[in-house]
Amino acid sequence: MSSIENKFKKEILAGKKQYGVWNGIGHSYIAEILAGAGFDWVLVDAEHAPYDINQIVGQLQAMSRYDVSPIVRMPNADPIYIKTLLDAGVQSFIIPMVESGETAELMAKALRYPPEGIRGVGTALSRAAQWNRVNNYFKLANSQMCLITQVESVSGVEALDDILKVDGVDVVFLGPADLAASMGYLGNPGHPDVVAVVNDCLNKIVKSGKCPGVLTGSKELIASYTDKGARMLGVGIDTLLLAKATKELAAFYKPELLQNQSNTKY
Repeated sequence: MSSIENKFKKEILAGKKQYGVWNGIGHSYIAEILAGAGFDWVLVDAEHAPYDINQIVGQLQAMSRYDVSPIVRMPNADPIYIKTLLDAGVQSFIIPMVESGETAELMAKALRYPPEGIRGVGTALSRAAQWNRVNNYFKLANSQMCLITQVESVSGVEALDDILKVDGVDVVFLGPADLAASMGYLGNPGHPDVVAVVNDCLNKIVKSGKCPGVLTGSKELIASYTDKGARMLGVGIDTLLLAKATKELAAFYKPELLQNQSNTKY
């Protein structure tokens, strides 16, 4: 490993938009297909998809030959699991359901070696350090870690000011689907009240100097949220892309399938 530079973090800090896609299908072929599509980042979703640590490592390895930034969404705010994933080579993390400045601060420390943080030292067993083959890893590692805190509940929105004050938080990523549920609009992330809250949050994040992010399958909302300053943009999910394409292909040949439409939306 000649460089451990985190390209995603570099581009975000430079103010560039970064478009990405969710990876919920735990097979290396899927990781390669997504990584080679031209997105800036691919997110391995260990919160909702059935990933174990070995599958995550496999996805990272499959993507490593492509010019794309891998990101992992944690199941929860667990500093122990973060340590394992850091040594596996993850540099950019989304932490779901962050609802306090204290949680954000704990995660920022978990990503960094002392004295700035609490990350344990295990480079002899670490893919991230190429098993001690990366020169100056201890000096370089902290600055390359990227923390993305996900605000996706009413409690998270109420704690946004505190989260934005935390050094080490690089991106605040808004989750309209869970936010909608928290606001009483389950299944309707495009509800005007939800969109209004997302826009208010984007405005606060922009003013703080941190990078705002958001996930939505709506091209119209992506355009709107981009206008409001969002720069980390999740624009698709592999499972839904595959489900939609196969459904449409089957219905082309079997039009009767068009009568069977689900009203469950994300």
